[in-house]
Amino acid sequence: MNLFTPLSVGAMELPNRLVMAPLTRMRADLNGVPTDIMVDYYRQRASLGLIVSEGIYPSFTGQGNTRMPGLVTDEHVAGWKRVTDAVHEAGGRIVAQLMHSGRVAHENVNGGRQPVAPSAIALSGEAHTYDGKQPYPVPHALTEAELPGVAQEFASAAANAMKAGFDGVELHGANGYLLQEFLSPVSNTRTDSYGGSPENRARFVLEAFHAVVEAVGAEHTGIRISPEHNIQDVLETDREDVLATYTALVDGIAPLKPAYLSILHKDPADDLVQELRRRFAGPVLLNTGFGVETTRESALALLDEDLADAVVVGRPALANPDLARRWQEGAELNAPDYATFYTDGAAGYTDYPELAPVS
Repeated sequence: MNLFTPLSVGAMELPNRLVMAPLTRMRADLNGVPTDIMVDYYRQRASLGLIVSEGIYPSFTGQGNTRMPGLVTDEHVAGWKRVTDAVHEAGGRIVAQLMHSGRVAHENVNGGRQPVAPSAIALSGEAHTYDGKQPYPVPHALTEAELPGVAQEFASAAANAMKAGFDGVELHGANGYLLQEFLSPVSNTRTDSYGGSPENRARFVLEAFHAVVEAVGAEHTGIRISPEHNIQDVLETDREDVLATYTALVDGIAPLKPAYLSILHKDPADDLVQELRRRFAGPVLLNTGFGVETTRESALALLDEDLADAVVVGRPALANPDLARRWQEGAELNAPDYATFYTDGAAGYTDYPELAPVS
């Protein structure tokens, strides 16, 4: 039952190895400030070994979803402080996921700002905006002179996260957002020192990571990656190139001794995943992705087979605030209500029932 044994992750001591995945829920107010129901939502899940917050924008340009929370203003910091205080009072640990949406953004969502990306290539499909679905715009291709400022936005948001009482931060380098847009040769077609070779494409991610470490310390910093996830037009289909790119990234951060590396990949036993884990040589959290919901049995097997150090779970944690207890006792789970994933209010958010207290 390795799932229920403690684990040291950077500056944190986790009581179990169940990690709540960063789950977009769109319950912040229109200014990106956490709301009362967000305080309840995160507090309810404090018995998980670690909570990773939903994606939080580090700059207004990086806001990609309606009602997405931020970590830019004093009001954002104060709102998140209410959340972290509630989680800590309930005995939990929580890190802030810093998510710059890159080209997965729209002027009708981020206050009229043109989205940015490594290259001026628009995302296919339509964005969900405050005025309905609209085509994604062509993003501004960040210049070399602008990149240090974007890295500093991550660092400033990380500093704000620590002011807000978070136990650490996680850079969102996955799922087709800005950092992964730099990693992929499909979304990054630059010909300068940030494009072309795997090492060049990993360069900006490393610079952003180093900036955050300088701001808050490596022991408070993790990163999430999703090699070969192939989502939101960020394609990574050449296995040799993928291995070279993510090797450059992991080799660039491993000497800093970060808190953890979180990997989303459909096959935990894949040679790519395990090679990156070996190179990182620190705690690796694993999420098997969106295709198949993680079960108690599959989570136990991941650790029993020594494929990861902790298991990141999404939908089961969303629908079961007391997931750690339910899985430890082998109890029945609540089913997630998919219709309320991205709606307003408490329904399908804070109203999932918990097991009765032990008398």
